[in-house]
Amino acid sequence: MTIKTRFAPSPTGYLHIGGVRTALYSWAFARHHKGEFLLRIEDTDLERSTAESVNIIMDGMQWVGLDYDNAGDVVYQTRRFERYKQVIARLLEQGHAYYCYCSKEELEAMREQAQREGTATYDRRWRPEPGKTLPEIPAGREPVVRFKTPTEGVTAWHDLVKGEISIPNNTLDDLIIARADGTPTYNFCVVVDDWDMDITHVIRGDDHVNNTPKQINILKAIGAELPQYAHLPMILNEQGRKISKRSGDTVAITEFDQMGILPEALLNYLARLGWAHGDDEFFTMQQFVEWFDLKNVSASASRMDEKKLYWINGEHIKAADNRKLAELVQPRLAVRNVHDTARPPLEDVLALVKDRAQDLNTLADECLYFYRKATPAEADVQKHWDDEAAGRMRRFAERLEALPEWNAESIHALFKPFCDDEGIKMGKLGMPLRLAVCGTAKTPSVDEVLALIGREEVLHRIRSH
Repeated sequence: MTIKTRFAPSPTGYLHIGGVRTALYSWAFARHHKGEFLLRIEDTDLERSTAESVNIIMDGMQWVGLDYDNAGDVVYQTRRFERYKQVIARLLEQGHAYYCYCSKEELEAMREQAQREGTATYDRRWRPEPGKTLPEIPAGREPVVRFKTPTEGVTAWHDLVKGEISIPNNTLDDLIIARADGTPTYNFCVVVDDWDMDITHVIRGDDHVNNTPKQINILKAIGAELPQYAHLPMILNEQGRKISKRSGDTVAITEFDQMGILPEALLNYLARLGWAHGDDEFFTMQQFVEWFDLKNVSASASRMDEKKLYWINGEHIKAADNRKLAELVQPRLAVRNVHDTARPPLEDVLALVKDRAQDLNTLADECLYFYRKATPAEADVQKHWDDEAAGRMRRFAERLEALPEWNAESIHALFKPFCDDEGIKMGKLGMPLRLAVCGTAKTPSVDEVLALIGREEVLHRIRSH
């Protein structure tokens, strides 16, 4: 059997961080078992689904790097209405579904009664049974189609995350599978899609647990083999509440890109929100695929921890190829009005400063003084620039200009003799030198910084200070 999983977002807004973790686990499970990971767009909500949201989903999946095996044949539910109608017609013919002519007022009255009595909402008045007389069909009223849910026994399954789950059938409604206008409903479309796509494992959020018994009963009625289910616990915000845009939480994947988070770092972080492999925190996606198993997914909700996300991101920045980093940092430098990064080469700059940043935006800021001198902060000037600093910098510039070779080693070799001649400690040279050349007191080793910036530019900055 070929393992097949799917990610099935609704295009009604942004790609949510919880959805990306669901996609990640589904992707990793399929890849671990040499199976297939498929994408399906559940766009039956015609009022809220938009082409823009579809593009956001596609772009988000591409950004995080979760490749799906049906890239040329993504399933869209709105393109499958004829197929759904065929299956509904078969269910009606076989007696597994029936027409219901209830009015909105009747349904509201049933709902109120069900809330008082704790029973299923619909009283099944239009459900055909042996010896039962159905009401007279109201003139001019278009019916919905309801599924004939079993009323006895239980619907049970072994959830690969939550364990054994059992739902009494008498608590389940005869759910509507087609509206009065003929359009199929969510729970029905999902069943037919999973059947036609040969999905073997449905991995999704635990907000779908209540949908599962409904879908299992439909699958049994149409004679389909049941997939295995794994319901993932929620991701909560740092306060332990449901993640919400209204609460100021970061939820859209595009926002993490804006925050300077690497996609592989985000996936690394999300992988650990509900799953563990010993004490491993930092790993590649290749390692994750090798290690991933649903039995190691926790049934408890996880909390976002922004500090940990940034730490993991920093580790991925350190490990990243400098050429790839340059491609990511270049547009961020352009926003900061730095367009020419050939001198010094941006890759060389990143090699020197990348361990000083936990996000790409900060990393871009760390690169700025290599391409233009910043204005020193007044506090740094007060602390490190005394009356002798300007003259001392000019004298040191003369020694820099006389160097036969311009490299970090040669520059470093000047420090001690110059300090001895001036009768100062290294701090009286190094800090003013940083301010004169870079405009900041916080840089990596100053000899390496000067070597990268280049002799001509260094001398220009010192002498124009």
